Amino acid sequence: MQTLQKLSNRLFYLPPYQKTDRPILAAIVGDDQTLLIDAGNSSNHAKLFKEQLAYHHVMGDILALTHWHWDHVFGLSEMDMPSIANFMTYDKVNELQKLSWEDTELDERVEAGIEIPFCADAIKLELEKKREIIITNPTIIFEKQIKLNLGGVTCIIEHVGGDHSSDSNLLYIPEEKALFLGDCLYANMYAEKWHYTIEKMSKLLEKIEGYDAEIYFLSHHPAPLTKVEFASFVSLLETSAKLTKKYKGDLEKITTEMSSYFQRELTEDDLEIIRYFVNGYQ
Repeated sequence: MQTLQKLSNRLFYLPPYQKTDRPILAAIVGDDQTLLIDAGNSSNHAKLFKEQLAYHHVMGDILALTHWHWDHVFGLSEMDMPSIANFMTYDKVNELQKLSWEDTELDERVEAGIEIPFCADAIKLELEKKREIIITNPTIIFEKQIKLNLGGVTCIIEHVGGDHSSDSNLLYIPEEKALFLGDCLYANMYAEKWHYTIEKMSKLLEKIEGYDAEIYFLSHHPAPLTKVEFASFVSLLETSAKLTKKYKGDLEKITTEMSSYFQRELTEDDLEIIRYFVNGYQ
């Protein structure tokens, strides 16, 4: 079972669970209100988070969504509190509300290329046979940026987009120097080939660089990244993008120079990132 992690009196997070695609859930505890980040991929996921917070005498008052994907919104009704989303996420949630999540309909959407096979499998595993999914509407809608004063701690929520999902938000807590990035630095999975694009990645990294953070949360990484670890990840993304452009998507030339640049043999994770950029370039 996932176990809640306490990083400070203000900051808690529940680690992700890869098998059923549960993302990180987090709580920012203010003197007046507690903000929860993302609703989880099911009522059970949301319930677990709330139960473990209660053990630390923490209760959520308001919730912010990083983006619209199922694993971040299916727990909304269980959370049962006002929620914040940008207008694009709001529209996407409205579309999800009209869909059936039973096996037949899921399989049909996979066959039609609308749903990702990995996501369909995770939905079946997480929700099993009983799938009464109620996705409630977000209640506070913003366009570009919104700032919350929780009492003694603040949170900036900014719409940043990116390849993974055009509605992606980041959340920054300056008092904790913590930056929650959701899935915005992951590839576009709703495509024939999973990919990154150079232009979108460059704009996104430039935006992220403007935030003074010491700890970085990516929703499906097992633990938050330190400043040094995140800088290493960014370097990998930037170098992959630069070499993809330089060699016009030639995978062999990119990998050869990148291995030389980092002075090491490339890992499978490195190669995956390169392939995503190559897919996006082509």
